[in-house]
Amino acid sequence: MIIDSFDAGVRQFPDRICLQSGELRLTYQEIENASHAVAHALLEQGLGSAHIGVLSPNHELALVAMLGIMRAGAVYVPLNARDTIDDIAWFMQFTDVSAMFCHETYLPQMEKIRRGAPALKTVIGLSQAAQPSGPTLSSWCQQFSGKRVETIHKNADDVAIIKSSGGTTGKPKAIMQTHRALETAYRISNQFTQPDKDPVHLFVAPFTHAAGATFMALARFGARNVLAPSTDPGELLALIEHEKVTHIFLPPTLIYRMLAHPDVKTRDCSSLEYVIYGAAPMSVDKLREGLALWGQVFAQFYGQAEVPGVITCLSRKDHYVSDDASQNRHLGSAGRPSGACEVALMDDNGNIVALGERGEIVTKGDLVSSGYYKNPEATADVRAFGWHHTGDIGVFDESGYLYIVDRKKDMIISGGFNIYPSEIEQVIFSHPSVQDCAVVGTPDADWGERVTAIVELKRGTTITPEEVFALCKDRLASFKMPKHVEIWETLPRSPIGKVLKKDLRAKFLADALKQD
Repeated sequence: MIIDSFDAGVRQFPDRICLQSGELRLTYQEIENASHAVAHALLEQGLGSAHIGVLSPNHELALVAMLGIMRAGAVYVPLNARDTIDDIAWFMQFTDVSAMFCHETYLPQMEKIRRGAPALKTVIGLSQAAQPSGPTLSSWCQQFSGKRVETIHKNADDVAIIKSSGGTTGKPKAIMQTHRALETAYRISNQFTQPDKDPVHLFVAPFTHAAGATFMALARFGARNVLAPSTDPGELLALIEHEKVTHIFLPPTLIYRMLAHPDVKTRDCSSLEYVIYGAAPMSVDKLREGLALWGQVFAQFYGQAEVPGVITCLSRKDHYVSDDASQNRHLGSAGRPSGACEVALMDDNGNIVALGERGEIVTKGDLVSSGYYKNPEATADVRAFGWHHTGDIGVFDESGYLYIVDRKKDMIISGGFNIYPSEIEQVIFSHPSVQDCAVVGTPDADWGERVTAIVELKRGTTITPEEVFALCKDRLASFKMPKHVEIWETLPRSPIGKVLKKDLRAKFLADALKQD
């Protein structure tokens, strides 16, 4: 069971600080004791096999709730705190959430949540502030202090977590992650990010996403987890210096913001051992900038919730920079297969493609989760030909590095040509004024779709669309050239920092319909 990763850390480092938030310090033993109290209360209320949600921003008690749910043998349903209340309630109802832990922030919305999720029977506040009358996690920890439960050990293929797919098209799917898949992910992650000294993990991204998995994986090493109060890049740089942070998981867009911050060259970040990135491709130019500033500390993982986190890895060792540019080409890759699962490229007819040819990235093995909750049709569709289909297009080189060309659905078809936005984005990223960018296909009466680039600039810099056109003209074939460029103050992003291309396409489609 995935709780075993945390318990391994407790056995070896009981008195080491596990969670740090402001002035609060909680040891591994204290967190374990609290999780036993929570599990005892859940079992006493008959919730040992329930689907239990947690709705909270990053907070130490939300992590205790997660561990208590796991220890009781219930199914943990992480709820995205940045979703709308309507979306949260819909997902709770769809996944049969009958109990939830709730942060005080959401107390005013509880009536609306209950209307949208009538199956919800039990609400547990995290603290007394969250629920002045009624059960709270903090009161449970006091009431059942010293109570121990026999941790419920599930079968490896039982569902541990039901997680939202994010809803990039329509309503999100509910992904069933098994103990086997998650334990495989933790084991492989630890092989590539094993600490050189006592680890300090700066908790930045939402615990409902990859940062939570990083917390669970590093527990085995007794990591001290520092909860960042915000994602402000200046504050993060200060925390890295002050807390001697060794491990941090960040989406590329936040790395870009840190690299552009005026303090980046004055803060001491020499404690860093691993800057783990994923969730989206990273600009090679900005990666080089980071390597020049912080050294060879980067590690990239490629995965998705259906195949948690570690399909491939571009290891710390792979992030070397040579004077010979041809030796650095792999910096633009997603790394090589991690060993967690089989990885291949497939055409639309189910054939594995030859080396050097593009195909959809498909996987099979222990890392693959069990499918979509209450959606056997979608599960069967994504498992066509006996492999899990990621929806990503990739190509292997002769050294085994996998290059993700693009999302299958993001491909632009213009004038009969297949155009992959990531290739154009890498060119635009090379301009020193560019903070972030996205390339999408927008409606065009003549071409079907036209290549449109939306650019976000670093603070205090300027660039014109004409400069973007000139940059692309020097490095791209004419049919790949952007036909339209817009400069925006900020791009729309998901809670984990991914640029929401669906929102961009919807905006341009709405504009086109207005013109008609």
